Amino acid sequence: MAVYIDKNLCKGCGLCIHFCPKNVFDITDEINKKGFNVAAPTRQKDCIQCKLCERSCPDLAIVVE
Repeated sequence: MAVYIDKNLCKGCGLCIHFCPKNVFDITDEINKKGFNVAAPTRQKDCIQCKLCERSCPDLAIVVE
């Protein structure tokens, strides 16, 4: 199981944080090429693979495998 975020697509909108029932994501200090602070799955071990983050991401930046 893994959660991947395409950092170049992420706009740091925080929807993944809002919808994740296990609080897997955080907005990081890392800035992508477009100038956005990106989200990261900082607590992947807590992921239950519900894919709410993947479905809620408007930029299709998240993949849950």
